[in-house]
Amino acid sequence: MAQVKSDASPLLERGDIYFLYRPRVETDEVHGLQDVERFYILMKPWRGHLYRLIVVGRKRLPDPKEHNRFWGFVWRVFKDRKALNDELGAREYTTKTRGVRHVSPARPAAEGIYALARHGDHTHLAYVLELPEHQGRAERELNIEREASYVIAVRNPATPRPANAGLDAERDAKCPKKLQEHFAGRKFAPVDPPDFLNYEGAELMFIGASEKPEQELGIVFKSDHETLHSADVFKDLKLPREIAREPLLEGEWA
Repeated sequence: MAQVKSDASPLLERGDIYFLYRPRVETDEVHGLQDVERFYILMKPWRGHLYRLIVVGRKRLPDPKEHNRFWGFVWRVFKDRKALNDELGAREYTTKTRGVRHVSPARPAAEGIYALARHGDHTHLAYVLELPEHQGRAERELNIEREASYVIAVRNPATPRPANAGLDAERDAKCPKKLQEHFAGRKFAPVDPPDFLNYEGAELMFIGASEKPEQELGIVFKSDHETLHSADVFKDLKLPREIAREPLLEGEWA
């Protein structure tokens, strides 16, 4: 059974993590980032029945070595797994000019385990992968390392957003007063408590921090050995095996 421990950094939350991408509308095969519509991080805490679907703005993770800063936001929060499966599955919609449009199901690029940890005056999202076993082209282009950590902060919805960044004002997260108080007037706050991530519209900043979370944060990950038959992504997300097999096992676009 997978485990996450730390004697150095206080662990706020542990769970399963999935990295997924959605092909562009009317695109069945993905050959690179130009064919990707959205890149998702899906967090499933081990405590509670909750799935958080987070959109990463630049369709890839920040480079831990370069300490890039990327925007993201909580797109949907699910307590019902069927609703999550429907969100990630194929669907169609109709437009006045182009008629019926087809959206392909999301594809898993990787799965693993994660920790949200407090480190001084900030918080980290750290993870280690279980699948694929070796980094392939899809993971390289999406900047998914075998293990990494990112400083993660949440934007105060009561403060002005930066120009040309973030969501429209009507999409702001509606945090309860007890969470809003954690900002204490600041533009950003650590994701402590993790409940900040339970509100759709919560805007996040990811900053590449380290390729070695065990050394940086003292977090020890004990991951499971996963295979095509045991992978959590198939049990939890119900994605079609024929489109998920190649990116999840070989690290190649599909």
